[in-house]
Amino acid sequence: MTITLRPAQPSDEPALGRMGAALAQLHHDFDNQRFMMPDDVEAGYRWWLGREAKKPDAVVIVAEMDGEVVGYAYGRVEPVDWNALLDRSGGFHDLWVDAKARKAGVGAQLAEELMRRLTALGVPRVVLHTAAKNEAAQRMFARLGWRPTMVEMTREATKP
Repeated sequence: MTITLRPAQPSDEPALGRMGAALAQLHHDFDNQRFMMPDDVEAGYRWWLGREAKKPDAVVIVAEMDGEVVGYAYGRVEPVDWNALLDRSGGFHDLWVDAKARKAGVGAQLAEELMRRLTALGVPRVVLHTAAKNEAAQRMFARLGWRPTMVEMTREATKP
C-alpha cells in the first residue's frame, strides 16, 4: 500500500466534505451537547476546507492510497491569542483517516507533514486539541511528541 501526501486541490473538495462530516459526526457522537452538528455539514466542510486550502497561511493536505483520497489534515497560522496566553502558533485543527486506511501510519504521516508545513510558515510551535474520549488520537499525538497543556471542561447552562 503506497501512501502519497499532497496539498489538497479543488477536485478533492467532495472527499474533504465527506471526511470533514465524518469527523464532525465522530465528535458529535462523543458529546452531542458540546460538539455542534449543523445541517448539511458535508457541504459546509467542502466549502470551508476548499476555501482554507487557497489561503497562504493555511495548510490542507490529503493522503492518497491507490489514487483515492483516504485522509486529510488541516491547520493554519494563528495570531497571538491573549485569552489563551498563546503566541503566534500553528493551529492543528483537523485530522481524519478513513477506516480502510487506519493502522497503516497514515494519521502519523499526515500529522508530521502538517507539522513540517506549518513550521515552514514560521510558527514556533503547533497546538492541537483532541476530544477527551478520543484516546487513540491522544496516544498517537503523544508518540509524535505532543504534550498535554490544557484540559477543556464544559458545563451546560441552567435556565433561570
